[in-house]
Amino acid sequence: MSRQMVRPGGRSARVQASVHAAVRELASEVGRDALTVPMIALRAGVTPSTVYRRWGDLQELLSDVAVERLRPETAPGDHGALPPDLTAWAEQFLDEMSSSAGRAYIRDALLGDPDGGNAGQCSAYAAEQIDVILTRATERGEETPGVETVMDHVVAPLMYRILFRPDGLDAAYARRLVKGILGPTGR
Repeated sequence: MSRQMVRPGGRSARVQASVHAAVRELASEVGRDALTVPMIALRAGVTPSTVYRRWGDLQELLSDVAVERLRPETAPGDHGALPPDLTAWAEQFLDEMSSSAGRAYIRDALLGDPDGGNAGQCSAYAAEQIDVILTRATERGEETPGVETVMDHVVAPLMYRILFRPDGLDAAYARRLVKGILGPTGR
């Protein structure tokens, strides 16, 4: 089990919270590229060895912070039917992930995590949100695609375009992807 999936308690949780807060504050003050472990440790009120012991190196710490920042803060909106629910979610996902902060978090999440656990956690966030949308639609009696279908036909192309072909990427593209799996009238 990766350390990101473990919810630490007590002192460990306080250390994580203070170090994460220090990273966010310092990144906004001096820029991400100027960050150092000693600078972060000083701001967080811990020793550099605490940071190294917990995260290994700066990139792993930045990756951990990025995964936490990519966690959705709210449940997907309920617009009463699957097409508007999924469309609104895809547009918001695109907006958040394609922002300069979103791209930086994606980059950091992937760079500091050679085993792929952080990428998997970020993917799980999206899948959980989609599952909420599809479960609501099913409970309303709507026919729905599977979570993996939405991941493969909406999330995957959005992420590819965000990372590798961002020019011209807009909400209309997200709407076309959703329409492609739901059909022109929705399902």
